[in-house]
Amino acid sequence: MSQNPGHQTVVVLGTQWGDEGKGKIVDLLAAQADIVVRYQGGHNAGHTLIVNGEKLVLHLVPSGILQPNARNLIGNGVVISPAALKKELDELEGRGIETRGRLGIAPNCAAIMPYHEALDRVREAARGSKAIGTTGRGIGPAYEDKIARRGLCLGDLLDGHRLQEKLEPVMDYHNFVLTRYFQDKALDISRVRDEALQLGAYLESYLTDVTDELHLARADGRKILFEGAQGTLLDIDHGTYPFVTSSNTTVGGACTGSGIAPCDIDYVLGITKAYTTRVGSGPFPTELHDDIGQHIGERGKEFGATTGRSRRCGWLDAIALARAVKLNGVTGLCVTKLDVLDQLAEVKICTGYSMDGQPIEGYPSDRDKWSDIQPRYETLPGWQQDTRGIKSREELPDNAQVYLARMEELIGAPIHILSTGPERDEGTVLVNPFG
Repeated sequence: MSQNPGHQTVVVLGTQWGDEGKGKIVDLLAAQADIVVRYQGGHNAGHTLIVNGEKLVLHLVPSGILQPNARNLIGNGVVISPAALKKELDELEGRGIETRGRLGIAPNCAAIMPYHEALDRVREAARGSKAIGTTGRGIGPAYEDKIARRGLCLGDLLDGHRLQEKLEPVMDYHNFVLTRYFQDKALDISRVRDEALQLGAYLESYLTDVTDELHLARADGRKILFEGAQGTLLDIDHGTYPFVTSSNTTVGGACTGSGIAPCDIDYVLGITKAYTTRVGSGPFPTELHDDIGQHIGERGKEFGATTGRSRRCGWLDAIALARAVKLNGVTGLCVTKLDVLDQLAEVKICTGYSMDGQPIEGYPSDRDKWSDIQPRYETLPGWQQDTRGIKSREELPDNAQVYLARMEELIGAPIHILSTGPERDEGTVLVNPFG
């Protein structure tokens, strides 16, 4: 394992449409970290961890919670459903995983309220065939209220008078939309208030000044690991809009969603599968609708950890991946699920796009072009040997090594970690992000 001295702050983020396997890698690196921070998204994320054959899916709590020495923080950029968070904390405690004293939450995290979930549900239903494919958990409407400056935060749930004062106008507004525009039922303000106060009392002991903690920790020389949710191509500004999430999934979200300064980020680890997947609607140039796509989905167990929906599968898109590397200033890549391709006679990489039969340069900046582009492929020989659990790059079959080398060449970033199976110990760290 190569060493990189001096890396104190590491950001782990997805470079595709999410579901790249970030949870496993955060869990792996958290063994070296003093603090693990989640900084954006909501419980639409699903980070799957498999340790000693036991599966655990986390939606809000950072993946470092399984490492007993790590302090876990949820930054202000995360939108939190108090009910969903309580359920997750109860499940962890039920498994014997202590959270109180080990998890801190920013009190200015936006609160996802029942009316956000109701709005998400009726909007998607009204879109019909043009539905975006949200998880229906209220994430988008909660971010909307935050930007519109009418949203509630977790700190508002601690005081009944303060909560009532803020809840009345926002519920009047949303109930009007629910009943008059969508012809749905209104929500009862008293019930929403009382449930929110109960959840606020439950969460109060977790609330802390996350930004202050992070700056004190950095000054003390402690190692900090930032865990992103979703992936670069779902970024609200840089993704395949409107089929995106409602937060900044790119590296800038780590700063705005926690209070850390850009100059305090030492290393960015981009996670990518050896192929590409996507959940829900939206453009996907390399999607496969054939037996190979089905084979990848079955062998890779490609089902959403949050929704259970089947993931769409396709070849690696080097054009989109190279764009993600540039957007995030990726220092090194982690390639996951290489073993899923083990049985294929040949593998393909998208090295360019075409439109109307004519090659186009680079990555389309015009969002309306995404649905019309076609991939141009480079075909490489498969390796048709088992790679699961291999511990070094040199042990890989020759053709697998060629595939990885071509990936690096096309996307402009080195591979620093390989994951060759779902278990914590299946894979190898070639270059340690912390050093």
